[in-house]
Amino acid sequence: MPAPGAVEGICGSSRRAISRQPNCVALILSSGMKPAAIPLANPPLALDRTALVARGRCLEYFTIAWNAFEAAVALISGLLAGSIALVGFGLDSVIETISAGILLWRLHAEDDPLRRERTERTAHRLVGGCFLLLAAYVAIESVRALWTKAQPERSVPGILIAIAAVVVMPLLGRAKRRVAAQMDSRALHADSRQADFCAYLSAILLVGLLLHALLGWWWADPVAALVMTPIIAREGVQGLCGEGCGDCGCAQ
Repeated sequence: MPAPGAVEGICGSSRRAISRQPNCVALILSSGMKPAAIPLANPPLALDRTALVARGRCLEYFTIAWNAFEAAVALISGLLAGSIALVGFGLDSVIETISAGILLWRLHAEDDPLRRERTERTAHRLVGGCFLLLAAYVAIESVRALWTKAQPERSVPGILIAIAAVVVMPLLGRAKRRVAAQMDSRALHADSRQADFCAYLSAILLVGLLLHALLGWWWADPVAALVMTPIIAREGVQGLCGEGCGDCGCAQ
């Protein structure tokens, strides 16, 4: 029969092992209750890098699952309702899924420290490319909507997914920024900004649908989206140029 001290040691080790497993939902929800501005230049030394990488991977897996669901709902409801805004929003979710896959690939490079820096630079540029694709999508769809006077259709599933994205994406972006700051990862931080832009586009989509439904302002959605285009493009250019986080205001 094992001694009481040995049993206690085994139980304590088990509890510590379980506590180290990342919980995506808890990690995302906790980001809304903690400050996100942690300087990238001074990552906390107390946190083990392996645990941080596990958190980053968990967030990217959650991002892929959420964006796949978001894209499916937006594309199906948009096609059924004939809404360009909803279809475009679904395509935005597809781009963000690609971005999450890129970051997941980058985080797997942590297993080989010699490849880490090179993969970090490559991933940062690829995420910048996704930003430019996102900017192109916003500009093209907005100009097309204004030219054809396409009016957002009333779609209950579309409104619900827009509301859900407005709530989920800011929390996801904050959670990614916290892990990016602790890892000193520019690529993960750039990906967190893409989650923020998804939240902005969700709000624009929601406001456009509501303004059209309540006031008949069909042009509100494309005009607001056009205002965001240069901001998104700037992030993409910075990513492709490999500018450091100090240049793009990471600690905001």
